[in-house]
Amino acid sequence: MGRATHQVAVDEGLASGYPHLRQYVFTSHPGDLPVEDGLTITSGDPVAVVRELKAEPSDLDIWLCGGGALAATLIDEIDEFRLKVNPLILGAGIPLVAGQAAPVLSLRRRMAREFESGVTYMEFVRA
Repeated sequence: MGRATHQVAVDEGLASGYPHLRQYVFTSHPGDLPVEDGLTITSGDPVAVVRELKAEPSDLDIWLCGGGALAATLIDEIDEFRLKVNPLILGAGIPLVAGQAAPVLSLRRRMAREFESGVTYMEFVRA
């Protein structure tokens, strides 16, 4: 996740918002964040870090949690999208993928589930 997403947990007094997971935070200012076991704070190249994680022998998935800038940086490494769509229209917000040139990706919906609340959960894979 990016620094801005992680900062929400830090502002609540937590070193990690996901202490039960192995977590990586990408930031250009790594020195001023709290440290905790399982939490890696890095100013390294996100693509290189994700490729190293993908090369590890593991049955676990890698999740991207956060804003569109980090998603844009990692777009070629993202294999699937799992989205929750809320029945709410906002005048502005954080794009799913933010960057200079928005990519065009062909996706295939793998599944969709609607909840009584109006939220729809959908999974997409590259077509």
